[in-house]
Amino acid sequence: MLRTEDNELLTRVGAGSPMGELLRQYWLPFMQSSELPEADCPPVRVRLLGEELVAFRDTSGQVGLIAANCPHRGASLFFGRNEECGLRCVYHGWKFDTTGACVDMPNEPPESNFKHKIKATAYPCQELNGIVWTYMGPRKEPPGVPQIEWTMVPESHRRLTPFVRECNWMQALEGDLDSAHSSFLHSVVNRDLVWDPGTEMKHIDRAPRFYVCDTEYGIKIGVRRTVEEQYYWRITQYLMPIFTMFPPTGPQAEMVPGHVWIPMDDHTTTVWAVYWHPLKPVAEVAGQRQRSSDRAAAFDGPEEYLPATSAPGGAWRWRANKTNDYLLDYEAQKTRRFSGIPTIPLQDQAMTESMGLIMNRTREHLGSTDTAIIRARRRLIEAATTLRDRGAVPLGVDAPEVFRVRSASGLLSKEAAWLEATSDWLEARPGHAVVSA
Repeated sequence: MLRTEDNELLTRVGAGSPMGELLRQYWLPFMQSSELPEADCPPVRVRLLGEELVAFRDTSGQVGLIAANCPHRGASLFFGRNEECGLRCVYHGWKFDTTGACVDMPNEPPESNFKHKIKATAYPCQELNGIVWTYMGPRKEPPGVPQIEWTMVPESHRRLTPFVRECNWMQALEGDLDSAHSSFLHSVVNRDLVWDPGTEMKHIDRAPRFYVCDTEYGIKIGVRRTVEEQYYWRITQYLMPIFTMFPPTGPQAEMVPGHVWIPMDDHTTTVWAVYWHPLKPVAEVAGQRQRSSDRAAAFDGPEEYLPATSAPGGAWRWRANKTNDYLLDYEAQKTRRFSGIPTIPLQDQAMTESMGLIMNRTREHLGSTDTAIIRARRRLIEAATTLRDRGAVPLGVDAPEVFRVRSASGLLSKEAAWLEATSDWLEARPGHAVVSA
């Protein structure tokens, strides 16, 4: 469990909070380029780290991220005219470029220099292979963008599915550090419905051993299950501050799976589920073209979105949610899947949202399979407090190359030392195929 003050520190992301300031040290991905499809297209509402913002693509194609409310009288720039390399407030015509500079103030006399004294809060943006990143930190010269493999492969080699989770970001992220839950929450009642060897091995040993080590980018988690005369290892990566990679398995075993946990505010998280193939387009991966019949028999899908709105994250909210109990089916719980909830993402959604908007961690009772969660919390709390107290640069901020890693799964002899035996599996290098079992 955590002390109340540590739980507050871990979960609060607003400007001025220790964790909020830690998160602002890094470049953060916050939208796909396709959400701003062309120059001078309509602006998009964004909520990030508790700030209300507006994203727009100007006439030159540059993406801007600016405070939602005009510095003049506070009207929303979401309603602004995106024209001639700037976003113009429709209330009085004040116009701002992607840096936040006021470039036109038509309601003031021509001789006035007032516009040169006005600047809106704005954050620099970069686009990389279809992803828009922003830096909200204090440096005049931002650090490098983390070199995570899925951001470096061509868009055709990646599948990205966004959705909104109604709970705190760390609460959502911790599910990926907990490989033990997959033997239960994501399991089937009828073993005939098991569709891949990895899932079968998770059924065989439901009490795995956890081994965790600190890395220069976060933590590496080795989860060991006994399968006859061998050990089945599942290696998960946590990359500071909001990235996870969990082990590949099933129909998509050629691809690396991961998540991005983007804090909209203290109570809401935009989640990106990412699968990527380092060598070829996703369309060429057999498991992507259709689900196996066995999988379809166990889990229904895909997830469907509610009709899109212009609210932050308004295009990424699922029809199955807490108002309809995530489509829980008690008959399916008896005969098909352990949880009775249709899909793996919805199962995770139901569990983490059911904890409340922010879990009261002073009431939890952690066991041996929570080792990775404990370690990740400690690393984050330590990083946030040393930044606050001593100005220490957090892990990976000035070394974007350390993020070139992968997750993996595979069988090893019982005599093998897992860290040494799996080191090659986890390298994200050109031409290196995914390791999975």
